[in-house]
Amino acid sequence: MLVCLTGATGNMGQSVLKELLSYDKIDRIRLFILTDDPLYNRVKGLINKNKNRISIVHGNLGNKEDVRRFLFGADYVINLAAVIPPKSDKNPKAAIECNEIGVKNIVNVMEDMTPQPKLIHTSSVALYGNRNENHPFGMVGDPLLVSPFDIYSVTKLRGELYVLESNIRYYAILRQSAMLHKYMLMDNISDGLMFHTCFNSPLEWVTQEDSGVLIKNIIKRDIEENDLDKIFWRRVFNIGAKKENRITGYTTLSDGFKLMGGNTKKMFKPDFNATRNFHGMWFYDGDKLEELFHYQKDTCKDYWARMKKRYWYYTFGRIIPAKLISKLVIQRLFKDNNSIKYWYNHKDDARIFASFGGYKEYEKIGKDWNNFYLLDENKKSNGDFISFEDLREKRNAKLIDYGYDIKKDIYTLDEADFKNIAKLHGGEMVSPFEGLFIPALFKNSDGIEFMMKPYSILAGHWMNITYREYKWDFDRLAKKDKIYASIWYDSHKVDEDKLYSMDLKFNSFMEDIK
Repeated sequence: MLVCLTGATGNMGQSVLKELLSYDKIDRIRLFILTDDPLYNRVKGLINKNKNRISIVHGNLGNKEDVRRFLFGADYVINLAAVIPPKSDKNPKAAIECNEIGVKNIVNVMEDMTPQPKLIHTSSVALYGNRNENHPFGMVGDPLLVSPFDIYSVTKLRGELYVLESNIRYYAILRQSAMLHKYMLMDNISDGLMFHTCFNSPLEWVTQEDSGVLIKNIIKRDIEENDLDKIFWRRVFNIGAKKENRITGYTTLSDGFKLMGGNTKKMFKPDFNATRNFHGMWFYDGDKLEELFHYQKDTCKDYWARMKKRYWYYTFGRIIPAKLISKLVIQRLFKDNNSIKYWYNHKDDARIFASFGGYKEYEKIGKDWNNFYLLDENKKSNGDFISFEDLREKRNAKLIDYGYDIKKDIYTLDEADFKNIAKLHGGEMVSPFEGLFIPALFKNSDGIEFMMKPYSILAGHWMNITYREYKWDFDRLAKKDKIYASIWYDSHKVDEDKLYSMDLKFNSFMEDIK
């Protein structure tokens, strides 16, 4: 049994490799690793101890021949490789090459293979875009409103659709939630990315350890029970976590700063961070993978207990005034071109508008926490009361209308269901429905025709300009598309009329579309 694994040096990949090695029916593991990968040392010891089972192909996923060498003879392909923020912000071309072109190369090579291996492809919660207290819970099928200027989410969106529209017989797409990993603390104090996290963003955290167990258990069940044809393969899933792990951006930051005796209010001011244009969601259907593969073990509390032992020296921060730590550790990142303060000081109109709704909205936030409303303190963003505990416990969770009964088995959906979905999108289904995985002709709200498998639409995909260009046109589209509008207007005003775009050098722009 040969398993080919990409992304083994990444956070999730390290845990997946460890778990695969614990399963004796996998006798060979082939890793695809970049030449001169700076993270190779993180798995070097594990590889050296298991040379009888592990082999390595060095190359680049953007090179199809490298991918062909890598996949030869594979039984399973696990694609974890991704260029993620902040690297994707600093080096967009690397993100395109890995997250988009690399996925296409894997798919194209697999389509030519006989027999075809089975593919497990990791996608991301980033595809859903910004969420807040109006719709903190979502499901596979929610509209994929990727946040403006987030190259990572755009490339993952395109890569995922390429898998869905492929001729691979056995694939599964797993949309990873926010992930807790052992390098998280160090990674988050090296870039302005931390300021993108909205304090009230709903975040559902799964650990890298649980993620590794999930991948192993998928392969184990497929080998030993061979019963996943209609319940797993050719499907998209959200990787959910325990309900205790449904928290916010504010709590996430506080949990980290507790190691040094601080919290978010001591280290940050309200105007440090964006109020929208992030990504994060609680998964209403996050229990589906757990029911199949029983991988959820860790809570955030468990994770931070491990981090306290790993970074024991952080406790010395308790003797240093919080204001000084904030100045030396947090505020030094204001000079980073990925931070909110940098955008504000350098008049990056497009990013400020995308993240706040304009300079006036940003300036109104101020620095007084008494004037900033937190979900953790049972307040909506407008100051009205809301029970945070009821919210995260799924009590009266508000889901959106897809145009069909979500309780129905997907294999019982018919042409009428897909016509309703298309109608809500402001478009129509042009050709007859011939099956979930047989491409059909649709027309979007602009009257543009496109071919897409009905199942891809069930997974939330619907053709718009973001799939082809680095443009985000949701202000205009939401006025005609009820499914888009149901989420977009949670954090945008109806009278906003902006087209966000990037040029060939990935500079951000914004123009009025009236």
